[in-house]
Amino acid sequence: MSKRSGNGSEERVDGPEAFRAAFGVSRETAERLTLYAALLGRWSKVQDLVAPGTLTEIWSRHFADSAQLLALIPEEARVLVDLGTGAGFPGLVIAILAAERGGAGLEVHLVESNGRKCSFLRDVARQTGAFVEIHATRIENVASQRIVSAADVVTARALAPLDRLLGLAEPLMGAQALGLFAKGRDFASEIESAGRSWAFELTAHISRTDPDSRILAVRRPVRR
Repeated sequence: MSKRSGNGSEERVDGPEAFRAAFGVSRETAERLTLYAALLGRWSKVQDLVAPGTLTEIWSRHFADSAQLLALIPEEARVLVDLGTGAGFPGLVIAILAAERGGAGLEVHLVESNGRKCSFLRDVARQTGAFVEIHATRIENVASQRIVSAADVVTARALAPLDRLLGLAEPLMGAQALGLFAKGRDFASEIESAGRSWAFELTAHISRTDPDSRILAVRRPVRR
């Protein structure tokens, strides 16, 4: 992963030591992520969990891309719901990293409808000791939207266009909740399209893994 620092320089994050330097995590956390990477490689031989071409770039394309969201999560947040978790990005990575900042206080819910992916998530959570609740259900189900009474943070990565994503996230969001949605280079057109159906407060953060992409921080979405 290349990232831009405050002085415009770039840094490669292509393994556990580089990840530790970039995100300031402990050796123990890096070891948990190394185990995660090994499990992802093993499971991917029989189950399509991520795009095959990204398996050699796990630390940049998946771990670093997920980890950057942690800095945007308010310290007082207690409940996080990750929509369409897939292979655990970003929710499971956030749960592993959050443990370092007293993260047992952050209740992380992973929502994923694919049963095999849920089995993978359970295996990773068990072997890494991550504190997560895994829900094998579709987000659109009314039951899914009652997982928590009110989430403090809702996250999603590569799940749906922002317009549809707000429809999925809004029922879970409390009055002060924050939505953190990783978006690619078409983020501006997604914002414009969503604005036709939704009113919302928005801050767009430059992605550390791709300066042309954004992390969209959304509050108070209301359908027009």
